[in-house]
Amino acid sequence: MARRTETGTGAGAGVAGRGRRERLRAETTAEIKDTALRLMASGGPDAITLRAIAREMGMTANAIYGYFATRDDLVTTLVDDVYSALADAVEAAWANAPAADPAGRILAWARTFRIWALANPEGFRLVYGDPVPGYRAPEGGPAPDAARRVCTGLAGLAAAAWPFAEPLYRDSAFTWSDFDPGLLDKVRPAFPELPPAGVALALRLWGHLHGLVALEVYGHLGRQTTSPDKLFEEELTRLVTTLGVPRSA
Repeated sequence: MARRTETGTGAGAGVAGRGRRERLRAETTAEIKDTALRLMASGGPDAITLRAIAREMGMTANAIYGYFATRDDLVTTLVDDVYSALADAVEAAWANAPAADPAGRILAWARTFRIWALANPEGFRLVYGDPVPGYRAPEGGPAPDAARRVCTGLAGLAAAAWPFAEPLYRDSAFTWSDFDPGLLDKVRPAFPELPPAGVALALRLWGHLHGLVALEVYGHLGRQTTSPDKLFEEELTRLVTTLGVPRSA
């Protein structure tokens, strides 16, 4: 009597097969993105090419095109992933700080930004370092929207500080025309009380935070001080004090 072999048939087997294919595709997609970031970290933005990634992963060039049709599609996905992860982190920090403590919210957002950047240096370099040569972002694509979430968070810092800092900027010459319309589409509905000078303050805050974090991510501060965390914390404290934002006991 012939031995019976159990094989999957019917709708259940089809669903299971699709599930395995989808899981394998998701795993391969994640590996492609991780490989791209590693190549960029070791070889700079020029190193992100689909052929180089395929070689690194032992895939054929044609196979990798089944996941990303062009290098720019991959870069756009990476940029969106990075900005979305950063926005998720700082938004959670902001939400978890008491609304009645504006200084605490500003400090929580800023500290989380630094922690995220140090934990994800390749992602930080991708979105805040040298641009990928020849890369053209899609018009109105997902990456700009994710980036504006971070910018909207910075506007939230300015909005928290504005009731105290406003006297410092009464002579500001900024008008709405000085800012990107896409940014304003996000910022103005979220913070209708914030004037153009307040949006400019958000960018000033960004300069303070980004400058020290970038120096640390790129290894420059490590050559000058053994306490970059202390330097960052004191800069935050002085910044909040200068703006006149009271700190909670």
